[in-house]
Amino acid sequence: MSLHRLLAAQQSRLETLTRLLDHEQEQLLNGTIDGACLEEIAQEKARLLLSLEEAETSRTKVQHKLGYPGGGRGARQAAEDAECLEQWQATLEMAAHTARLNERNGRLIGLRMSHNQQMLDYIHRIAEKSVYAADGRATVGQRRLNTSA
Repeated sequence: MSLHRLLAAQQSRLETLTRLLDHEQEQLLNGTIDGACLEEIAQEKARLLLSLEEAETSRTKVQHKLGYPGGGRGARQAAEDAECLEQWQATLEMAAHTARLNERNGRLIGLRMSHNQQMLDYIHRIAEKSVYAADGRATVGQRRLNTSA
């Protein structure tokens, strides 16, 4: 497979992954989390990332087979010689953009998890407080769970 086709395939996968990450962000910012939807997104992300890794492995093999050194310098030289340097640079930019989106979503997930943990801790603190005195009678000013939290 030519470098042009390999890069086009990688760009197509990156575009799909970018759309998926945008959809994931929408789900994470939604007031109500759809766990099943996020699970589907995670599975699709894993599939796409594996596909991207396989495409990169193929590109690297072609690069080595053609006698170019490994790493970014060899990849750039191969792209330049194949007259697809712009396509290579566009692929690198797309990959960097996609990585930033994935990092952003990771931070959103971290914030959600932190918020959920704070809410659970708050609920546990409330639940631990007894509403009954030692003699079994209700304490004065009985505590109630604030459901607006």
